[in-house]
Amino acid sequence: MVKLLGRSTWLFEQPPVILSSAAVGGKMEKDGPLGEWFDYTEEDGLFGESSWEKGENRMQQLALKAALQKAGLRKSDLNLLFAGDLLNQCTGSSYALREFMVPYLGLYGACSTMAESLLMAAVYTGAGLAKAAGAVTSSHFCTAERQYRFPLEYGCQRPPTAQWTATSAGAVIVGEHSMGGEHRIEIVHACAGIIQDPGIKDANNMGAAMAPAAACLFRRYFRESATAPADYDRIFTGDLGAVGSDLLYQLLGRDHIEISDRHNDCGLLLYDRQRQDVHAGGSGCGCSAGVLNGYILPQMRAGKLKNVLFAATGALLSPTMVQQGETIPGIAHLVHLRAMEGGGADVY
Repeated sequence: MVKLLGRSTWLFEQPPVILSSAAVGGKMEKDGPLGEWFDYTEEDGLFGESSWEKGENRMQQLALKAALQKAGLRKSDLNLLFAGDLLNQCTGSSYALREFMVPYLGLYGACSTMAESLLMAAVYTGAGLAKAAGAVTSSHFCTAERQYRFPLEYGCQRPPTAQWTATSAGAVIVGEHSMGGEHRIEIVHACAGIIQDPGIKDANNMGAAMAPAAACLFRRYFRESATAPADYDRIFTGDLGAVGSDLLYQLLGRDHIEISDRHNDCGLLLYDRQRQDVHAGGSGCGCSAGVLNGYILPQMRAGKLKNVLFAATGALLSPTMVQQGETIPGIAHLVHLRAMEGGGADVY
């Protein structure tokens, strides 16, 4: 049911189906261009909890509960949960999801985690190893900044290349092929990325650290899947921001691959850079999680997007390693989403 194409691109011969999705955001996300698309937003960054970390736990719980409710499923209907965040030991996920009592596989792909968790859920359901699986991802500005850069109280200036870590969470419920209804979103392909290291050492220049991994992923995916950018309505990357998006175009241009006419970046969609002080755009794995679940998938359900590539990118940043003079490697993972009608009749 799952066919290997090339080195690490998978074709799902009976594509797993996205049964539901939900997105949760904070104040910045509510005030951004996509604020109305979120299932739940909160002015209070603590989300009613006593610490930012517990607030991030709460975001994941809200997102997963909403996605389960939309799918008409109970938590006991899930065979697996794939989840991750930006915090040490993935505490944003493990502490949040312990109450669900669902078999759990924690993931760390930095800002690529939404695509990584969705890829894993698709592989397991597509291979018949699970009937239904959840993919959950979050980030929080306050928890991430003090772990990776500076305490918020320090009030340091951010350079123009810096991006704003999203306070957001997203959850997707993926089911086996037979669970899809008349209006369905199928996961047709998935592609796992290869770590790329362009030598970036600046923790405020994540776009440059991630763009080579995205370029490597797209080159390989188009070759292994025998497709081209023109075969897709939209190609979404996960938080390259303004700097990384421009660099991606340059890198792909060397191989005569043109995506700029159909490319959008989640880091440039989530916020209004003219009104909101986010510098080069949004970042954090909650950025692509919020945009995918709060905007892209609803657009596909509405018939406005039919054939989409979603490629989330991550900077595998370790403050300890950077302090030891190491660089910041990048990674990117991809899923191909297709909107269908009439129980499987292609609509594009």
